[in-house]
Amino acid sequence: MSREFQRGHKARIIDLTAGTDLYVGVQISAPGLSFDITCFGLDADERLSDDRYFVFFNQPKSPEESIQLLGAQAGDTESFRVTLDRIPAQIHKLSFTATIDGDGQMSRIAPGYLRIVAGGEEVARYSFTGAEFSTERAVMLGDLYLKDVWRFAAVGQGFDGGLEALLKNFGGEVEEEETPAPAQPEPAAPGFAPPAFAVPSGPATPPAPQAFAPPPAPRPDVHAAPTLVEPLTPPAGTVPPPAAHGHPAPPGAPLAPGPGLPPAAPLPPGYGPTPSHGGQPSHGGQPPTAPMPPGYASVPGQATPSYGVPQGTPQGPAGVSAALQKFKEAPTGQRWTQQNEKLIRVDLGAGGQPVLARQGSMVLYQGKVDFNYKGAGFAGRIVGNATGQEMQLMRCTGQGQVFLADESTHLHPIELQGDAICVSAENVLAFDESLQYEVRRIEGHGIPGGALFTMQFQGTGTLVVKTHGTPVVLPVTPTTFADCHAVVAWSAASQVIVSSQVRMRRNSYAGDTGESVNLQFRGAPGNFIVVQPYEV
Repeated sequence: MSREFQRGHKARIIDLTAGTDLYVGVQISAPGLSFDITCFGLDADERLSDDRYFVFFNQPKSPEESIQLLGAQAGDTESFRVTLDRIPAQIHKLSFTATIDGDGQMSRIAPGYLRIVAGGEEVARYSFTGAEFSTERAVMLGDLYLKDVWRFAAVGQGFDGGLEALLKNFGGEVEEEETPAPAQPEPAAPGFAPPAFAVPSGPATPPAPQAFAPPPAPRPDVHAAPTLVEPLTPPAGTVPPPAAHGHPAPPGAPLAPGPGLPPAAPLPPGYGPTPSHGGQPSHGGQPPTAPMPPGYASVPGQATPSYGVPQGTPQGPAGVSAALQKFKEAPTGQRWTQQNEKLIRVDLGAGGQPVLARQGSMVLYQGKVDFNYKGAGFAGRIVGNATGQEMQLMRCTGQGQVFLADESTHLHPIELQGDAICVSAENVLAFDESLQYEVRRIEGHGIPGGALFTMQFQGTGTLVVKTHGTPVVLPVTPTTFADCHAVVAWSAASQVIVSSQVRMRRNSYAGDTGESVNLQFRGAPGNFIVVQPYEV
């Protein structure tokens, strides 16, 4: 029986099917519109680090054929074959997307779906309509992602821009279309051919452009005369001036401009007279009649200096963009997206359910979002005050994105799939309203600081835990003890008891260790605790 998914819902593949050979079909249509349906194979950073795992109409399969584009069949606009156990280790997510080919908006699409078929039986379906979108030209439909095991997420996240913008979003490179070069005059000889009047031996002289080629007139002795680059229309009867100081001009050197002659046309960068007399070109003792253009009189093999903008001068907008590039928003199709280790974003439109967050934790929001006080009720306030596990919450609803943070603490989103976890109320930043939570008592004879109780969260959704510094996660063993003021969370299946080492004779004088009360954890393999490098 097929399981129906709503936007934002997730499930493990092993809960849907025991197979790893999956068929993914997409049905999407709209009057007068055509669609490109693609699959992005992303790495652990959700980037397209290998273009060979961008599967689309021009590249219908990955190198090892773990992802294959099958085409339209069985009523699906496009379909894929995904073999999970053949996907290489560097690929952590397969994102299935649809983009409009040309102009149009996703709000015009008819009801469609993304479905997963295994063993000839449909096991999952995510349905969507155009009413869920507006002016977007692309949509991230669903993901197959690896998080200890392969899972499926119904995303349904609209994206402004077409396939090119979506490719850039995932870090891919878009090949620029080559612009045809303007028509050039037909050269007298191929570029690799020697010049018509080249010297057979000695330094090779690069061919001059066609516009500055000398007229086809016979030369007296081509083996004795140097190759010259002459003006376009040399005055008749002009005699070249002699070289400076009576030294003959070296072979291959151009003539210096003389009186009554216009300066020689600029040569391509890197070509010009060979330096002599300490690296200074000879000009016959006369200054040139016009400023030398950039690249003229440069030494071959040396970089031509740049004129106009000093070297090292930062470019305005380009420099700012490059400096801020690493801080840009991380756009993904998930409901919860960690922007950095201290800031997280929740998309209220994905999943359609409100979020409960610590009061005052909102630092930025986009869209139409409402914030309302979430009271615990009279009984809840009494329990919270008595146990030290009272949470001051606000309810976030609407359509938009909310950015959350709290005193620059480290944030850790934890996804619950029907399981449970115990967390101190002090370490809770936000969570999906779909999660159930209650105060739980820790077995023991009491410890100071109100740590006799904790909060237990259970259900399907995401819980964001905050810590001071980077925490450590340890497996529970029969000899696992933790400071009650440093422990952040633990698996709900663990047995926790208070281990008090208070000794009156040891605490009645100076020199106490300060480690008199700890929590002891017991449980089967697979249980864990989370401890922060900080004591509340």
